[in-house]
Formats: sequence, structure tokens, C-alpha cells
Amino acid sequence: MTAMEHPAAPRLTGEIADALRRGQPVVALETTLVSHGFSAGRGLDAALESERRVRAAGAVPATIGVLDGVIRVGLTRAELERFAAAGTSARKVGGRDLAAAVAQGALGATTVGGTLAVCRLAGIRFMGTGGIGGVHRGFAESLDVSADLPQLARTPALVVCSGPKSILDVSATSELMETLGIPVIGWRTKTLPRFYTGDGGPPVSATVGDAVEAARIADAHWQINADSGLILGRPPSTSLDIDTLITEAVDRVRAEGITGQAVTPAVLSVIDELTHGFSGEINRQFIADNAALAAEVAVAYAATG
Repeated sequence: MTAMEHPAAPRLTGEIADALRRGQPVVALETTLVSHGFSAGRGLDAALESERRVRAAGAVPATIGVLDGVIRVGLTRAELERFAAAGTSARKVGGRDLAAAVAQGALGATTVGGTLAVCRLAGIRFMGTGGIGGVHRGFAESLDVSADLPQLARTPALVVCSGPKSILDVSATSELMETLGIPVIGWRTKTLPRFYTGDGGPPVSATVGDAVEAARIADAHWQINADSGLILGRPPSTSLDIDTLITEAVDRVRAEGITGQAVTPAVLSVIDELTHGFSGEINRQFIADNAALAAEVAVAYAATG
């Protein structure tokens, strides 16, 4: 049995497999945002809009998830609707969870880390998402650090995002990325975006002004660090200063005893409630914007080949 015939091997659509074979631009997208990131089906809208923006920029979208125990790279609308309908009953699948999801025939929504693990297997070098995970507040007591970062450190992919989710300890996350050797490039900004706002974050390691420049840095990075990823932080088009609300949301979730992978979606849900849905709308917008930028850089990178 060859590697690609193995039951755990990712199953790519013909379009995506052909694009990768030809060196054409492909952008990976996650499915956790569909099932866990939004309420009332808004995650489905965000996923479909992200795919539309990727295609409009000239790349092929590759939305990734586990369907009935099969790692799928490229999903139909009907399959995305399954994730939306399942909501939080779909497994939240990071890199460590892929094997169990496959072996147990699960419906699994991939996190950033889980999506990156599949990118590494499939050979996809670009990904768009809203925000990445990182070091949680109160790390000294909980030792809670997202698996997104070690996956990125060992995956040759560029992830376009609006920085670490602002419910995290952004400064500590930046320090850990430096320790792991993950370059953090700012898209027309000198500081790392903080998810809902582009201001107040730690300095980035470099700043770029266009997609070609970002593609050149990615190419040079992979020549030097063949198996390592990098971040391109794009500030949100609309900023929302909610630091006080974040503290309230984190305290509320902590008081409810929520831990592990459930913390982030729970806190974001509380923030959405406290902002009367406005934070969710901003989140949806920059997820699509980041997907579009990832496609632009992927197109520029393909042109260098």
C-alpha cells in the first residue's frame, strides 16, 4: 500500500491535486470556524466568502476537515453545511487529534494547527485564517499554550492572520514565536496585530508592503529553514477596542470551569454577546480579508517558480 493509498492519507479534490502538481497557487482554510467559531450559521457564510475571495484573487481554495474518518482537502458546499449543522458536536481537531478522528470515523473540524498538519502532508504552503492560537493568559498556572505554534514551527507554510487571538497573552505569544524561530512579518504595519485591533502589539521582525515582497521573504525563509513556517500579520480593516470586555469574558469562562480547547470558542462567544454581535461581524470580515491576502501572496509565489 502506497502512502497516498493509506486510509489516513489526505484525499484531495482533482482540482487541488492538479493545481499542486502544476505549481499553481493553493490556499488552505480551516473548518473550526464553521462549526465552533460562530453562531447561527455565520461560520458557513464566513467559509464560503473566504473561498470566494481566494478564487477572486486567482488561487484555489482548499478547505480542510475530517469527514466520516477521511481527511478531506477541498469541500463542497453541502459538506461545509454538515459542519455548520453539527456545530460544537463536531470534534475540534488539532494535529494530535487527526489519527483518532480518522480511526474512529469522526466528523472533525480542523483548527489552525490541525489544518497545518494536513498542509504539511499535502504540500500546501499558504493558509488564511482569522487569528492564531498562542500562550493563554495565566499561563504560569495553567501551562496552556495552543498547539498552533509548534505545528507552525515544523510546517513550511505562510499563515496570513490578524495576529494571535486577543484573548491570549499576545506579548508572551510573540516571545514564544521568536523562540520557535517563526518569523512574524507585518503587512504594512510595524507591530503584531491583536486580532480585533492593529494597535498595541509587540514589534514584528519585518514589514512588507506588497504580496511580491511577502512571497520573496517566504521563499528565502524556506531556502534557509525548509521545514518551518511564518506568520504574515494583517491588521483588521475595522478595529474594535475591547480589552476590558476580554478580561470580563476570560474571567466568566474561567469561573465556569471551562478548560482546554473549549476556552477560546467560549470566550469569543461571550465577547460576541457583550458586543451585541459586532465582534463577530468584524471577525467574519477579516477572515475573508486574510484569505484574500493569502491568495495574493500564493499567486506571487507561484509566479516566482
